[in-house]
Amino acid sequence: MSSAVPGVLTFQDLQHVTGYQRRSDVERSLVDQGVRIFRGRSGPWTTIDLINLAGGIKPGSDDKYGADII
Repeated sequence: MSSAVPGVLTFQDLQHVTGYQRRSDVERSLVDQGVRIFRGRSGPWTTIDLINLAGGIKPGSDDKYGADII
């Protein structure tokens, strides 16, 4: 994970996870899957918690995936 902030996934992280390179493709892929994204100057970003939430894992749940899955 390339982010300096724990739990935050940068555009580069999201490119790696989705397999897409273009910003619009990365954004569309995440939004289609129900992941809330934020659009920053250097590209879209999100958090591990928002990805877990889109996957149906509630905050505070013991079965949460961490950033090490990337």
